[in-house]
Parts: sequence; C-alpha cells; structure tokens
Amino acid sequence: MTPYVLGFEAIDRARYTLVGGKGAALAELSRIEGIRVPQGFCVTTEAYRRTVGQCDEHHDLLERLSHLRMHDRNAVREISADIRRLIAGADVDEAIGQDIFHQLSLLGEGRAHAVRSSATSEDLPTASFAGQQDTYLNIRGRDAILQHIRKCWASLFAERAVIYRIQNGFSHRAVLMAVVVQRMVFPRVAGTMFTADPVTSNRRVLSIDASLGLAEALVSGLVNPDVYKVREGRIVFRQISSKRVAVCASEDGGTERREVEPARQNRPALSREQILRLEGLGRKIEAHFGSPQDVEWCVNADGSPDGPFHILQSRPITTLFPLPEKDGPRVYVSVGHQQMMTDAMKPLGLSVFGLLYQGRPFYKAGGRLFLDLTDRFASPDGRRAVLEAIGASDPLTKAALVSLTRRKTFMQSLKPAQGEAGQGVARGGRRPPAVVRFQPEVIPDLIARSEASVHALRQRIASVSGDDLFDAILQDQAELRTILFDPRSIAVIMAGTHATRWLNRNMERWLGEKGIADALSQSVANNVTSEMGLALLDVADVVRQHPEVIGYFQHPDADTFFADLAGLAGGDAVTRSLRAYLDPYGMRCAGEIDITRARWTEEPTALVPVLLNHVQNSEPNSRATRFEAGRMEAERRERDILGRLAELSNGKRRAAAAARMIRTLRSSIAYREYPKYAYIQRFWIYKQGLLREAASLLQHGVIRARDDVYYLTFEEFREAVRTRHVDHRLVASRQAEHEAHDRLMPPRVMTSEGEVIRAEVSKRDIPRDALPGIAASAGVVEGRARVVFRMQDAAIEDGDILVTRFTDPSWTPLFVSVRGLVTEVGGVMTHGAVIAREYGLPAVVSVDSATTLIRDGQRIRVNGTQGYVEPL
Repeated sequence: MTPYVLGFEAIDRARYTLVGGKGAALAELSRIEGIRVPQGFCVTTEAYRRTVGQCDEHHDLLERLSHLRMHDRNAVREISADIRRLIAGADVDEAIGQDIFHQLSLLGEGRAHAVRSSATSEDLPTASFAGQQDTYLNIRGRDAILQHIRKCWASLFAERAVIYRIQNGFSHRAVLMAVVVQRMVFPRVAGTMFTADPVTSNRRVLSIDASLGLAEALVSGLVNPDVYKVREGRIVFRQISSKRVAVCASEDGGTERREVEPARQNRPALSREQILRLEGLGRKIEAHFGSPQDVEWCVNADGSPDGPFHILQSRPITTLFPLPEKDGPRVYVSVGHQQMMTDAMKPLGLSVFGLLYQGRPFYKAGGRLFLDLTDRFASPDGRRAVLEAIGASDPLTKAALVSLTRRKTFMQSLKPAQGEAGQGVARGGRRPPAVVRFQPEVIPDLIARSEASVHALRQRIASVSGDDLFDAILQDQAELRTILFDPRSIAVIMAGTHATRWLNRNMERWLGEKGIADALSQSVANNVTSEMGLALLDVADVVRQHPEVIGYFQHPDADTFFADLAGLAGGDAVTRSLRAYLDPYGMRCAGEIDITRARWTEEPTALVPVLLNHVQNSEPNSRATRFEAGRMEAERRERDILGRLAELSNGKRRAAAAARMIRTLRSSIAYREYPKYAYIQRFWIYKQGLLREAASLLQHGVIRARDDVYYLTFEEFREAVRTRHVDHRLVASRQAEHEAHDRLMPPRVMTSEGEVIRAEVSKRDIPRDALPGIAASAGVVEGRARVVFRMQDAAIEDGDILVTRFTDPSWTPLFVSVRGLVTEVGGVMTHGAVIAREYGLPAVVSVDSATTLIRDGQRIRVNGTQGYVEPL
C-alpha cells in the first residue's frame, strides 16, 4: 500500500513522485554530514490524490482548465479559484488524518510547525517553480495543521502556478502536491544563498541575501536585504541595507510584522565569520547535488552569535546557461548571434552544423555552439582582428568583448597558444585567406562552380545509403569548406563591406548625410535572398484570384495541404505556383542552420500567413513594380550624390572615386547572401539522405518515431545505422534537455567561470525614452509594432513594423509586407540589415531586449539613420 505519510528518514530520491521536489530535497539534505535540517515529515501525493480524487466536480474543472492558454487570463482566474475552494473544503480521509497525527506526536504536538507545499513539478533541474505554491509558518495544533495542509493542496491551483505551468508546458493533471511539515525554527536572521552569482552567472561567486527575523520579509519584498558576495573565502562585495521591519512568529500562531529597534537597523545581519561559514555550507550542498543551488537558510535560534545554521530548502538554479566543457580561464562567443539564430539546436543539427568548423575551437553548451576566442584574444594583434571581424555581424558582442578588455586581472590571466598571436578571425576562427583583389567578373564563375557542386552532390547522395551516406556527407563537408572559404569569394564579400563603409564615411564627411550606402543598395541584381522575398508576391497574385483558396488558407491542414488544394476551385493553379516557388527556395526555413528544422518543402503551410499578408497588403504585380521603383530610386540618389560632389572643391576626383565605389557596391553586395543559400541547399540534400536512413530504422523497430534521430549526434546516428540499436533512454533525456535549453537565451559572451559579459550601450544623443541600437538601414518610419517570434505567427497589416529577436533569410518574404524592422541581434552586414537596405526599409538592429520592452501593438518610431527606437 502506498503510504500517506513519510518521515524524512524514509525518503530517498526514488520517492520523488510521492513527496515532491521540496520534500525530496529536504530529505536528501538531512543526510549530508554537517548540514542541519529541521525535523519533519511529508504528507505524500497519495494523500492528495485520495482526497481530491473523490470529487467529480474537481475532474470537470480540471478538464476545462486543460484547454486554456496564456491569453485566457479571466477564465484561468475563475476556474483556478473554484478548484482552490473545492480542495480547501474537502474532507480528509480518517486514515490519512491518523497517519498525520501520529507523525505530529513524534515531533511534539505542542510545538509550532511550518507547513510547506511540495509539488512534483517544483525544484526540478530545468524548472524551479519557486514561489508558485504556499508556505505557512508557526502553525500549532492538529486542526490548524490539517487545515493548512488542505490550503497547501489548494495552492497547486494558485493563478500564478497555473500560468507558470501553461508557460512551461506542464500538464495540470500530471502535477501532484505533497506537503512538508517541519518543526518551526525561530531565527534571528534568515535569507537566501545562490551558489552562483544570480546577476552575472559567475559560478565561482556565491551570493547571500540576509534580513532580520523570518525570510518572509525578504521574499515578499518588505525589506531590502543585506547582500554579500563571496569568492573562494574572500568577501568581494558587501551592501548593508536599512532593516526597519522584520517578520516574526506571533504568539497566537502565524506571523506578524515588527518594527526593528533603531540601533539594529543599519548593523550587518551577518558577521564575517558567519558569511564564510555559509559559503562553506553552500559549496558542500552544491557539491552533493552536482549543480549550482538556490538555498534558503536561517541562523541563531538560541541568540548566540555562533548558533547553528539551519537549511530550509535547496533547489537547482534553473536560469543559468550551461558551460562549455573546457578548463579556464577562457572567453567564449555565441556562434548563434553571428548566424542570426539563437534558438537551441537539436543534437543532430548541432553536430552537422559543427562539421563546418572541424578542427577549430568550437564548443557545445545549452544546445548552441560557442567559439573559444581565448588564444587570439590574449594578444593585442589578435584582439584587434577579433573585434573588427565580430563587430560587423553583432556590435553588442563586440561591445561586450571591449568591456572585458578593461579587466586587467582577467586579461593578464589569458595566455595565447603558440603561434596564435596576431592571427585574425575569419569565418569560424580560421586563419585569414590570402588577400585577393575584387574582380566583378568572378561572381558568375563562383556561382556556377557552387551550382555544379550542388548538382553533383544531389546525384551522389541519392545513390548511396548506410555507412556510405555518412562518408559522402563528410567528404562533401571538405568540398563545402573549400567553396565557402575560397579567397575569391571572400574578396567579393569584403569589397561590398569596404564600399559600404567608404561611402557612408566619406559622404557624411563631404555631404553631411548619414547612411547613403543604404539608398544605393536598393534593388541590386542577383540577390538570391531578396529575389526569394519578391518571388512570393507572384504566388500571392495567383492566390488572390481564388476566393476558395483564400478561405481555406485561414485554417490550412499541414498534413493534407496539397491534397486539400486539389479539391478547391483554383487549387491546382495555386499548387503549381507554390511548387514553382519551392523548387529553388523550399530548402529554407526559420532557423535553417539546424538541419532538423522542417523546411518549407516539408511544411509549406509556414508560408501561408505571409501569402495572406501579401494578398491583403500588396497590389497585383507588385514584384516588378517594387524592384523597378527601388532601382530607379538608387539611380536617382547616385546622380544626386555625384552631382553634388562635382560642385565641391576637388569635386571631379571625389565624384570619380564615389562612382567607382558605387559600382563596386552594387556589383558585389548581392553576392553576400549567396554562400549561405548554397550551403543550406547542401543541408537539405543531406537531410533527405538522412531521413531515408531514419525511415529504415523506424521500419525495423530501431526507433519509435522518425524524429528520434534528431536527438542523436551525427556519429551516434551513424552508429545506430551500423548496429541497428538506439538507446531510447538517451533519446528521451535529450528531448527533455532540448526543451529546457530552448527556454534559455544564450549569452553573447561568457567566461569559463560562467560569467555573462554584457554590452555597455550608450544612450548619448538619443531621446530620453528611446531604446538604443545600431543604425542598419537609413530612414525614419512610424507605425504599429508587431512583436513576432515565429514567422508563421505574423499577422501583418499595412504600415506595421516588425519587431523580433533575429531574422535569418527565411524571414525575407515578410519584409515585403512591413514598413520597418527592429531586431535584438544583428549588425550592419548581417542578413536583416542587408535585405532591409535593398527593400528600402528603415531598420535598427542590436536593440537589447526589444521583444520585451516593446509591446505588441504599440506605436513606435524607428530611426534607422541615428540607430534608435522611440515608443510613442
């Protein structure tokens, strides 16, 4: 029979589902030598299940609650309140009550107790649920304790807890509630301790918050705590706050606020010795659990300065970004911020993308790739090269690295590897290619070579299977690296970058205009990404002719999409047009560097919202008229610039130099988008081959679902094909790990100690309430902000401004429908900026936290010339 009550001594990790996160952690803590935990027991989830399971109304309310989402706040509030009332008034089975009272008699019925919620979803390694359920202190007597146990059960449906579960994807039915009952401790001082700095994430800095009395004053925000930060036995920061109020136990039960006598208000809550003792306890607890911990503690119940510390709780810190597995001191930079894709990648996607960087200092952490810059960053010449290379793609990463250079002690600890000093950083940390002069006529040759290589790869991959397939992919990676890092290709890209900088710098100096290169970059020929965006307008022109198709597009079925179109008036015409579009562009998708992401060819419904936006917001035949309007505007601006230059002193020479740079800009800038298009073509060919192998594994019962292979690395997948064996537990754990990683935002820069280095952003010369960023495409526009996280969720109307975390090429079709662009990630030469300039859209990039600081629907002004976004 499953027990209703368990003492701490009878609880082990295997009984987590019976006692919840808090109960399991307290029982574990009580067995660590030198850690003092107040005595107690757990009322198990079986007691909760037995009590609420007898009520049909509870089941009905849970069913209604399970269908609600974040935006159903009023319904969530009402149904949650009904469930709480039901549970708080439920009858407790006599057998459960007897077991509770027996354990109470062992603790001492006359004593005061703490009654604390312990849900099966809290204190997990990936989600803490901290503060979501209730705790009651200083509770005395059988009836009061039983009443507060029911209150704890009911707090499982506190509105904040329900919302948190919806946000994190936890089922309301799957989460159960246990209750911890402990002897009450009456502390002089209490607080929290993070064994990793909660502000910087530094794993070697321990942070302590302390307040007088019970910790409830601190947790509820009634007081500002004393803050102490300790690093390896040394107090490195101390902030003593004025503590005017304390929460203390009331003589009548429960708690009460009390004024702190003036003489104690500004004294440190803890002595130096106590701070260092706490650090030792924190490190011992962290070592036992194997990860950084958030610990609750209290001290000095008997009034003596040397009184024992009691540990009241320990849970994993779930907000820390995982560390690359490399000894320090090291400096890591996020590859995702350079690639405009900061989402977590599945193991197969991460390992296939990582093949591009074989032999280079790249490390995996949190489902992302990080470049180890330490060796180059340690030398002055290498540092300059790093900052120049990274600044073009993500200025906030550069700014964070610059702030790191000001830390003399840290910089002195970095040691360059032999032969690394002075080397620059090209893509992927490679040695820079030999300098090659830009020749416009080489561009068609580069594209033709790449297309021929892709054609040969397609034939080769289609003809191999098993081990030969994996060999073919590895061999092609060598070919791909040769193409990507061809000095002639890099010379074209660098020529466009140089021309942009030259024009912007000199035209501002000579003519007093900023961002002139932006207008000159409009409607250049052969930009494969901007052509992709405009080409979807042609598909929209076919769609707009067929009302039945437009009606179906309001709620398309991804599983039967083309079959459904075949039964609609005009469906065949739309299918032909869409398939013609997918032929060159169907291998693209959001987050396309992750091979596991569904391509448009696999999920064409991803394009439907954009098509509807085009039908609603664009005129027929917009593709040609938009491109021609941009080209004519660029030519007009060129004539105007050259004419004004000719009137200046030394004007003929200046105009001739500007004309050369404009020719270089317009002949080279489009090619910048091609290399990524080419390697995404190859990724799609790889994927088709790999999915054939996945289908074979599924057919032979080796895997349970096709997508299981996404949670294997490339080499693990290869081994599964060889051996016809997969570890299903590994797949399941990787799936859970990926979900946890996906909730984390990767830092741009971090050290081997886990410290997140943040950029220092200047707000000089911009309006007071404006958000600073990087001017990426000149112009000023006002409109409604549409905060969008997935392209398929975009509901764009005429005049809207797109606000998002990042854009890769797959977002280009959406650019056609918007008036401006704001992103959290990017630089002047990254995808979003390049395409915004070509389409003539004002754009500001690298706006930190834009998607949280700007509300969806809010009116904003985007100043793409000065580089800021202003709420209106």
